[in-house]
Amino acid sequence: MEQGTELSKTVATFILQKILLDDVGLSYVCQTYERFSHVAMVLGKMVLQLAKDPSPRLLKHVIRCYSRLSDNNRALQALNQCLPDQLKDNTFKQYLEEDKSTKNYWRTLMKNLNLPTE
Repeated sequence: MEQGTELSKTVATFILQKILLDDVGLSYVCQTYERFSHVAMVLGKMVLQLAKDPSPRLLKHVIRCYSRLSDNNRALQALNQCLPDQLKDNTFKQYLEEDKSTKNYWRTLMKNLNLPTE
C-alpha cells in the first residue's frame, strides 16, 4: 500500500477496506495493538503521501478505512491519538467538497472522534 503506482495503492487500500467492512475483519484487525498499529501506521503514511501528491480516488478509500476503524471502540480510542492532522485540518477540503460520498465518510469519522466537521 505504501509503494507502487496509484492504481496498485488504490487496489490494496480497497482490499483493506473490504476486510474492514466485514465485522470479522474489523475485529481481527483491532484484536491486538500490533495489528491495529500496523494498519494505522500504513494508513498514516498514505495520508502524508496524499497531502503531497493528491489522488481523490485513493483518498476516498483511505478515509473509508479510517471511518470503519472508528466503529470499533478500541480503535476509536487509539485514533484519537494517531489520526493524521491532515485529516483534521483543511488539507483535503477541496477534495471533500468535490466528492460528497467521501465527505460523508469523513464526517462520520470526525463525529465518532468528537471532532468538528466544518
